[in-house]
Amino acid sequence: MTASDDDYVYDEASGEWMPASDLAARTQAESVVVVRDAVGNVLQDGDAVVLVKDLDVKGAGQTLRRGTIIRSIRLTGDAQEIDCKHDGIRGLVLRAEFVRKH
Repeated sequence: MTASDDDYVYDEASGEWMPASDLAARTQAESVVVVRDAVGNVLQDGDAVVLVKDLDVKGAGQTLRRGTIIRSIRLTGDAQEIDCKHDGIRGLVLRAEFVRKH
């Protein structure tokens, strides 16, 4: 059964009765996680990013230098973490505060 505009539900957050479809749309919009880089640009899946700081990679014995380009990132659902690949490093997760959009 789908929500139509004929069905009204009580929204406890606003204290109002509203169409079920409006409440469903609002709930879905609130659940979307927006990931921003170090300078405030919105990141999306597939973007390329540049490191803004030298980072020691735990377990890999490497240091990723500032200016390194990371291609094809994936968002994890966390507002501060992005999943990415780099040569020789598997399962690399970076904090969004250390990258900027390329």
